[in-house]
Amino acid sequence: QVQLVESGGGLVQAGGSLRLSCVASGRTFNNDARGSAMGWFRQAPGKEREFVAAITWSGASTYYADSLKGRFTISRDNAKNTVYLQMNSLKPEDTAVYYCALDLLRLGRIVSRESRFYDYWGQGTQVTVSS
Repeated sequence: QVQLVESGGGLVQAGGSLRLSCVASGRTFNNDARGSAMGWFRQAPGKEREFVAAITWSGASTYYADSLKGRFTISRDNAKNTVYLQMNSLKPEDTAVYYCALDLLRLGRIVSRESRFYDYWGQGTQVTVSS
């Protein structure tokens, strides 16, 4: 199994920054991490969950939602089993619950922007941006 624990959410004024963290643990993660990818998704009230960013285990490849590119940066520290999401120039429309997720990339799949392909999810962390 895998446990994903997000932190770093909170209330911030528009234009501010936050850095979210997601710590991964568990036997499955320890065994299969090298072939996996980690992603961030978000879900605002009344809206569907949407892709934010993803990163391969090596960190060599990153993927972003087009609308967020340039403001958000995903990174990871494998020594700490942690993935980060640096969010700058935050806007009220960034208000949502942010989730990290692990995609084991089974059967040689490539990194996906679709939530249905992700195998494990954290509990989410609330980000609220005030105007």
